[in-house]
Formats: sequence, C-alpha cells, structure tokens
Amino acid sequence: MSEVFSFRLSEEFVNKYNNVPAPFGFTDAGSNSLGEVTFIRTYSRVKEDGTKERWHEVCRRVIEGMYSVQKNHAKDNRLPWNDNKAQKSAQEAFQRMFELKWTPPGRGLWAFGTPMTMERRNSASLQNCAMVSTRDIDRNDPGALFAWVMDALMLGIGVGFDTLGQDKQMSIYAPTEPAIVYEIPDTREGWVESVRYLINSYLRQNQPIQEFTYDLIRPLGAPIKGFGGVASGPAPLIDLHTRIRNVIGSRAGELLDSRAIVDLVNLIGTCVVSGNVRRSATLALGAAEDEGFINLKNPEVFPERNSYDSEKPGWAWMSNNSISATVGTKYEDYVDLIADNGEPGFIWLDVAREYGRLKDAPDYKDSRIMGFNPCAEQPLESYELCTLVEVHLNRHESKEDFLKTLKFAYLYGKTVTLMPTHWQQTNGIMQRNRRIGTSLTGIASFADTSGLPALREWMDEGYEKIRHYDHKYSEWLCVRESVRVTTVKPSGSVSLLSGATPGVHWGPGGEFYLRAIRFGNTDPMMYLFKAAGYKIEDDVVSANTSVVYFPVASGHKRSEKQVSLFEKIGLAATAQKYWSDNGVSVTLSFDKEEETKFIAPALNMYEGQLKAVSFLPMGNKTYLQQPYTEITREEYNSYVGTIGKIDWSAIYDGKDNLDAESEKYCSTDACEIKLY
Repeated sequence: MSEVFSFRLSEEFVNKYNNVPAPFGFTDAGSNSLGEVTFIRTYSRVKEDGTKERWHEVCRRVIEGMYSVQKNHAKDNRLPWNDNKAQKSAQEAFQRMFELKWTPPGRGLWAFGTPMTMERRNSASLQNCAMVSTRDIDRNDPGALFAWVMDALMLGIGVGFDTLGQDKQMSIYAPTEPAIVYEIPDTREGWVESVRYLINSYLRQNQPIQEFTYDLIRPLGAPIKGFGGVASGPAPLIDLHTRIRNVIGSRAGELLDSRAIVDLVNLIGTCVVSGNVRRSATLALGAAEDEGFINLKNPEVFPERNSYDSEKPGWAWMSNNSISATVGTKYEDYVDLIADNGEPGFIWLDVAREYGRLKDAPDYKDSRIMGFNPCAEQPLESYELCTLVEVHLNRHESKEDFLKTLKFAYLYGKTVTLMPTHWQQTNGIMQRNRRIGTSLTGIASFADTSGLPALREWMDEGYEKIRHYDHKYSEWLCVRESVRVTTVKPSGSVSLLSGATPGVHWGPGGEFYLRAIRFGNTDPMMYLFKAAGYKIEDDVVSANTSVVYFPVASGHKRSEKQVSLFEKIGLAATAQKYWSDNGVSVTLSFDKEEETKFIAPALNMYEGQLKAVSFLPMGNKTYLQQPYTEITREEYNSYVGTIGKIDWSAIYDGKDNLDAESEKYCSTDACEIKLY
C-alpha cells in the first residue's frame, strides 16, 4: 500500500515501536486489557498477507495518511513543504497517538491511510455524522434527499434530519401503469438510486409504477471489498422496497407530513442495518407543537411502526427523536414521555446559531445551521458532515503536556477538511466552514480527581490554544479558518482504548464491574477467551452468539448511578461554556423513580446554557446479560484470579478475517444490546 503515501515516517523511528506493548486501558489483574480486546475486535484491519494490524501499525497508517494529505495539498497548490520539519512533527504525532493521548474517531482509526481514502481522495468514510434538512423537498427531485441519506448511512455516517418538509404541503401520489423496470447494479450507488426512483414515483405527479430486478446483486455471504464485511444479498433491499410501497404508497392522496418523512428515513435505516455490518444512527428533529411527531414512538398511537412482532417488525427504533425547543419552552409537557422512553430530546437551535462557546459573546457564525448530528455534538448546515478527533484527558499528567497534544489532534481534524467527498453539495459547505470537532474524553473522571476549577482552566486555555493553531495552520495551508473547532462527542468504544470515562459522562459500571460483550461463536477470539477461563454464556437474544464477561477495575471514583441529574447537566454546561464552540453530546441518565420530578426544573435552569440534551431513564430493573454489572472489589479479585493471560499473537498473526464494527452512535455502549 506504499503507493498511496507521499509521506513516510522514518523506518528507524517506527522500528523502535515494533516490540513496545501498546498501553491500552482497563488492564485486569491477569494482564489482559479490555482496551486491546476492543481494538482487535473493532479497529484492527486485516492486511494483505492475512495478518491483523497491531496498534503501532494503525498509528503509522493514520499518521502517514495524515501527513501525505498535507503534502499533497501543498504540492497541488504549489505551497512550501519541508520534509525534515514534517518528519519531526509526524514523529511526535505518532508518539502521542501511540500513547493514546489523542486518537482519530473510530472511523478514522479504521479508514485513514487506506486506499479507500487515499486513492479515491474521498473523506466521507472518515466522517462520523451528518445533517440534512427537508426544507427544500418540494424541488423537482424529492427522492434525491432520501437517496443522500441512504448513501451516507451505507457509508456508516449517522444522519440527523428535520421534518420541515411537511410545511410544503406536498401530496403523496399513486403511480400509474405502465410500469418501468430498473435493473439494480451490484453497487452501493445502485441500491441508492433504486430508492430514489421508488420514492419519486410517490412524491412526483403522473409517475409510472416503479419495479426492479435484483439479478445483478451478489449473493448472501460474498465478501465486500473496501469497507469490509460480507454481502447481505438482495433481501434487505427487496424488503425496503416492499415496505416503502406498503407504508408510503398506502397514503396516496394524503399530504407528506412529519410521520411520512420520518418513516422513510427509518425504513431506510432498517435496510442499512440488516444489509451491512455497520450500525445506522439517525436523529429526527421535529416541531415542539407537532403532536404527531411527538407520538411517533407511542405504540398506542402508531402500533405498526412500534411493533416488536418478529413477523411484522416496526421501525420506530431507527431514530432518536428530538424537538426544536426555544428558551421558555414548557418542558413540563414532555416529562411523562421522557420518563417512559427517554424522548423527546431537546435542541435549542437559536442558542446554537447565536453562540460558539457559551462564555463568549454571540458571534452568529452558525446562523445557517439547520440541525444536529445524531449524537448532537455538532450543529450543522444541511448536507454538512462532522469532522471529529479525540483527546484523552486521563493520559495527561500536566496541563502543558495536554496543550502540546492539542496541536496534533487539531491537525488531524484540519487535515481531513482538505479532502473532498463525492457529494458536490457537501463539498461547498465543508470547504466554506472547515468545521472540526476536537473532543475531550475522560471529562467526568478528571472532574472527580482534579476538581472543576482545574477542568475549567484546562478547557479554557486549551480552547485558546486550538484557536491559535487554527490561525497559524490555516494561514500555512491557505485555507479558511474553521468556523468551529471544539466539541464533546459521546466516545463509545474509543474511550475504552485508553480506559477513560466516555466524553462528558460518568462511567456506567462504577469502580469494579463486569463488561458483557457479544461475539459470534465462530470468532477466533472465542477460543482464546475459553482457554483463558473467562465467564461465557450463550446469548439469550441471538443465536450462534456468546456473551463474554470482562472484569474491569476502572479506576473511576463514581458511576453514573451515583451522580445526580443536576450534577450531570451542570458538567455538560461547564463543557459548553469553557470548551465546546460546537455542542456537547450529553445523555442525562436518571433514576426514573427518584429523579423524574427534577427533569423540568433542570431544563428550566440550564436552557440557554446548552445547545442540546437527551435523556435515558435507568429504572431499577435487572436484565439478563446487561452490558454493565457492578461488582465488589472482592468479586473482582476472585474472578481475575481464575483468568489466564492471553497471547494475542494467535489473532494478530493468523489468517482469520474478523469483521470490524464502525463508531457507535450513542452516548454509552448501553445501546449495544436491545432488550425487548
């Protein structure tokens, strides 16, 4: 793969790390690391020779890709470039990434430096999330909007969307004979086009019935080059077409309302989930006064879309739903709904359009944003993507060291903005805004151990340092300064690599806990878990799947169950005030029995201090095989005393192609397992 790099690290430098153990987090008393398990399972790619990447190889791929993009940009624009200076900078970037002081987001770990991003010069596979507005759905090609959503989801990009299209009073039509047939190519583009054609047959007048042939689509189980995984066969796409006809086609003569818009996106999401190894994340943004939207997840109002019948499954679960709130919204009206299922969330677009950081004066730089990404850390214009990167607070012993790391995290994000996507409407926005989100993870544990005054100081000085870097490097690269530069992302599996609390959240498991992770029974890692003596159970939900329990000594003082609702929202507001000029992804877990009464007062108190917030009722029920189970120190010591040390070379050096999963689009890993 050397031909894809114009910049290479010194072999002498890289060779120093060949035998250095990667400093993964959450290492148990048996010297096995949950961080390394997460890395192998999620981010280590299979190389051309059949072996799997080790951590230093991923670091090399990312850093060489990053500096190659910079060098190519300089060459293409005839700008100065100094190889010696770049080598010195790249080596420090490598070292700090290897030490897990900063990391790309999960998608960057997986894709940066691969032919997918380098040869094709397409940054879409590096982007975590996006937003698209339905405001202009009444233009000539309404299906194109939904096709864009499907294309993004198939690339693993989570998509936020709004329901403004219902204001256009568009009709849903019944297509007429004679029918036309589209032979679907065996490509992502072919699947996407088929959905565009079908939706247009219902949203444009006097259209023929749209039919399809599926003969060209590769069969179930065939390998997929590029992003990885195996083919699903045509079944998920056939099901999507059938569902669109049944759900939307049955409403011919009605107006396109918020329910129809959300239904279309949700149905597309179910197809992507069933047809690909990647999860699909969407966020629907509706009007506060739209009762139909607010009740979309109410099974009494919409039983079909909320069905858990295996024969006729619903699709409501495919999006998190939030309302567009304003300062002064009557939050009491939504408390019962939130207590039931955690929704709706709240997005204050007026605050996001007016402010960057909440400690700074209004700058109105984001006056054109239309919504947020699914995790709500990035306010975005329509068709804009998220460019994210992560700094791990738990890996820094001093503020000075932290400030040095910010340089390389920022550079990663800025470098990604130099690369186009395959969407013209996206490129114009991305190149104008150059928006990046330099995120912090481990915020809660830092606050517990070092105190809020130190946290505010690190955040405030760190933000100013990144702004300094952006001015300096934008001038060097001859591009615009970024409209926004900082954020707090949820940090699902990436925080596990370093052993940090995720984003702005407290860890869900406490000081000692069992982390339940699911593996396919044929996964080669299962043989090692069994041999080492890990507790393993058959999955009660999925066939041919096992649950492995990993003992974790987190080092975190408190779990999310030990922190009040007000303290959680207060910490998020601190991050929004002193660090993030984008948004803060925060899901407020709360005790359903004890804290429901505090939801409205908390929102009334902190509206205007946040740009978005969502909720998660915890309750007191105990479920089988739940992701996190708190245990005592004694139980932890007893368990790890039975576990042997795993030699991962059997995986790294083997020929087994393990499937890899993309960045999780939730506030914690609690959404990894659905319990019905």
